[in-house]
Amino acid sequence: MLNTKIDVELTSQQLSQLRDDVDDLLSRLAAAESLWSWWLTGVATQNRISARNMVHYWAIRQCDLRDLQARLAAYGLSSLGRSEPHVEATLLLVRSAICAMIGGTWQQPPLSGAGVENGPELLRYRTQQLLGPEPVDRVTRIMVTLPSSAATDSNLVRELVERGVNIARINCAHDDAEAWRCMAQHVKQAAEATGRTCLIAMDLAGPKLRTGPLEPGPRVVKLRPTRNALGQETVPVRAWLTAAEDPIDPPEAGLVSLPVSGQWLSRRRDDDVLLLHDTRGAKRTLVLKAVVQKSDAPSGFVAIADKTTYLATGTELRVRGAKDSTHLGEIPQTEQSLILHRGDILELTSDCSPAPLITESVPRIGCTLPEIFDHAHVGDKVHFDDGRIGGEIVSVGPGVLRLRIDHAADAGSRLRAGKGVNVPDTNLPISALTEKDKSDLSTVVELADLVEMSFVRDPSDVEQLLGELSRLGGDSLGIVLKIETRQAFEHLPQLLLTAMRHPRVGVMIARGDLAVECGYERLAELQEEILWLCEAAHLPVIWATQMLEQLTKTGNPARAEISDAAMSEQAECAMLNKGPYINDAVVVLDSILRRMTDHHYKKNALLGSLHSWHPAPT
Repeated sequence: MLNTKIDVELTSQQLSQLRDDVDDLLSRLAAAESLWSWWLTGVATQNRISARNMVHYWAIRQCDLRDLQARLAAYGLSSLGRSEPHVEATLLLVRSAICAMIGGTWQQPPLSGAGVENGPELLRYRTQQLLGPEPVDRVTRIMVTLPSSAATDSNLVRELVERGVNIARINCAHDDAEAWRCMAQHVKQAAEATGRTCLIAMDLAGPKLRTGPLEPGPRVVKLRPTRNALGQETVPVRAWLTAAEDPIDPPEAGLVSLPVSGQWLSRRRDDDVLLLHDTRGAKRTLVLKAVVQKSDAPSGFVAIADKTTYLATGTELRVRGAKDSTHLGEIPQTEQSLILHRGDILELTSDCSPAPLITESVPRIGCTLPEIFDHAHVGDKVHFDDGRIGGEIVSVGPGVLRLRIDHAADAGSRLRAGKGVNVPDTNLPISALTEKDKSDLSTVVELADLVEMSFVRDPSDVEQLLGELSRLGGDSLGIVLKIETRQAFEHLPQLLLTAMRHPRVGVMIARGDLAVECGYERLAELQEEILWLCEAAHLPVIWATQMLEQLTKTGNPARAEISDAAMSEQAECAMLNKGPYINDAVVVLDSILRRMTDHHYKKNALLGSLHSWHPAPT
């Protein structure tokens, strides 16, 4: 009896302590609302409940809840681990359950704001508002970045929609307004033809930092056949011979174009053999295979070589068995690159004239954003080409930053012109909305269902976008904030509360730049935190960058990216980038998401009946 009495008293004490701890969390909610009151005031009426819930979530996550979670779970109570969409309601219900366990009577608590049921419903509603209706048999939408060829190839777009694409993304950093209009028209035609909904998202380019140009190399092209480990040719190399006066695009991707005289080309026949001396003086032959595209006459020839061949502007081509020769026309200059090793010094300059490849002094390359030179400091990190090369600033001078390279491949890494530059430690006082973006917005408002804002850093960036949309009559356009900088992640609550002045809002986790800015080892942690905060704000999330990248580019997926694709089910949309095998990637992603829909929703495991295992027969 004594032990029973002690157990009852201990249980009562533990439950009373749990109630007090929950009361402490509840008291923090009101304090948080007061602390964030200025931000909450401007939120649109329809978003007020969600903004308030997000602030509540912020408040309880200022505490270390792990001990409390374990003690709640020991009594079979909610451990608060799925409280994101309904924080206050969860705490009140847990408190009532504790009080019932102490006093023996359950009392329904007065609930206000986001309830346990309507919190998730709000998120579903906002997702449909921004990203369109829920697809059949899956919850997560699929977004695909359209290639430039989508402006001229309507079948490409239709095939994507048929395979399950719900949102077509147009990147405004490429092409022009005329091409964007053609892409948008093809998307609308595909949606109408298939009877499916496919929205149009347009991505503003933003102030992307890039490396400046390098001096171009010689006008030469290298044709190299594929060989096996024994050096034996397995696949001959192919190039495209076309008329210099009226060139025609190669009949297949990846073929190098070789311009020649149109009159000379008109005299060529299938299986003609061309003799030449390449730039090294080596004797080489090319065998011609006619390609007919639009009429009975050949539109060009595929030239086949079985040995490595260097061709330059002016190389003489002679026809075997005939006195008929020509010279190669102007071949594009080769792209050059700097080779950087760990420990090398590199100068990043405001001078964006083509930098010499060979110099007696320190190698240098320009940077397209001049503001960096006024605000960078010694010790700041600089990353190039999606983090493939990295360094630290060791000195700052007028229009020049000297970097010591501390991250590169063992054999050296190539830095080319036009590659991205990330400066996560440098506070750049520049707007995320460039003059080009403002000009592009008029076309975006005309064509798009939602606009994606690149390189947002500060709430003032969002305010500027909202102002431009209002000026252009685009108040109904959905907006997506791309979280791709350290500053954006650190200011995420403020960015969301500012964006929630607008009725249709979402977030994209741009994992490529975010990983470079914050460190790859932190990426999984950051994307989880962004997902949690957005769920608390009832805002949809797009899971982006390098989704099924190897499959999209090569046709063969990596095992790890299949798991990554399955994890994207936690978001409301998963984005694939363009690539030669994009159709295959859409089919695979659609299949993965359909399967995962039966197993998870957000962090919740859905415990349907399992049919995977059976007892062994006796």
